[in-house]
Amino acid sequence: MIVGFLGCIGAIKENKYLLLSFFILLLIIFLLELIVVTLFFIYTDKIDRYAQQDLKKGLHLYGTEGNIGLTNAWSIIQTDFRCCGVSNYTDWFEVYNTSRVPDSCCLEFSENCGLHSPGTWWKAPCYETVKIWLHENLLAVGIFGLCTALVQILGLTFAMTMYCQMAKTDTYYA
Repeated sequence: MIVGFLGCIGAIKENKYLLLSFFILLLIIFLLELIVVTLFFIYTDKIDRYAQQDLKKGLHLYGTEGNIGLTNAWSIIQTDFRCCGVSNYTDWFEVYNTSRVPDSCCLEFSENCGLHSPGTWWKAPCYETVKIWLHENLLAVGIFGLCTALVQILGLTFAMTMYCQMAKTDTYYA
């Protein structure tokens, strides 16, 4: 927002220093995004391992005070994607120190259904299920990324064009 505000004020006031600042900051953000995407594709395997480890650690915060957002997120994911746990439903055994899962893991939701046998729980691992869903929707994610990049490139182009026009005007009056 700050970078966008800088660009708007620079354009409205026709201040070449604000426009140049906007251009430089937007260019830095764009290059950082390119670097992050590149590193993501290079280190996909490591990111997978770390993500699974962190998600398993995060399971221990499920249902604790002050973590209602995390609790709701896990419940929604397990219900909507019909999965249980990060790798499988046994991930929850470490959290509860017993053979039970949250009720959102149940095939048919009912109060305390997570206390029943594993035959009444989802078997699919949530990490792989969500990962497959993301791969199936990769086109939409890619289009969103390309549109974002296009808007940034247009911003860079318009800012530099306006800056150059103001620099030319300054030269004529000098």
